[in-house]
Amino acid sequence: MNKRHNVRGLYAITQDVDDDNHLAGQARLVLQGGASVLQYRSKSSDGRLKYRQGRLLKTLCREFGALFIVNDDLDLTIKLKADGVHLGHNDMTVRQARVALGANCIIGASCYNSLVIAHKAKQDGADYLAFGTVFPSLTKPGAVHAPLELFAQARVLERPLVAIGGIHAGNAQSVIQAGADALAVINGLFAQPDPTEAASAIARLFTI
Repeated sequence: MNKRHNVRGLYAITQDVDDDNHLAGQARLVLQGGASVLQYRSKSSDGRLKYRQGRLLKTLCREFGALFIVNDDLDLTIKLKADGVHLGHNDMTVRQARVALGANCIIGASCYNSLVIAHKAKQDGADYLAFGTVFPSLTKPGAVHAPLELFAQARVLERPLVAIGGIHAGNAQSVIQAGADALAVINGLFAQPDPTEAASAIARLFTI
């Protein structure tokens, strides 16, 4: 299958940390647990740090056969030759990113709780559509709520649907049953005592 349409399973999103060794070590743990996608999410303004960390994570993704996605940073995506970029509503448009990245790069779009935004993102060339938060989120406590019923409604878009927000091993099954193709998780992995087991518990749900 074309990698652009293969965003499925456990979608791990890194925590924002300055320690390269800690970041890479935690990423390795969740990849060992079965994460099929890893997104590098850093709000640092230090371009050298982001490039260095991105290279480490891309190497790990290649080792485990996982897709490597960069959050919000088109220039870094290009420099790292990442598999793709994830864009929020306040970032550049999907159409602009597609022109800059070409036909083969994965572009994901945050659609929050809006099918209107999702339809526009698909029209502009998005490869997967992310909805959330599906549960209360520690990372974005003020974010809008996306009801699980939204995933059934979004099936008509014929793109992989990613759920995000407050997801962990205890509630992941309900989101998959609602129609999500991938589950984006941060604290449900990296804030757990055993990130590998937390990842494995979620990844296994996609094989049932």
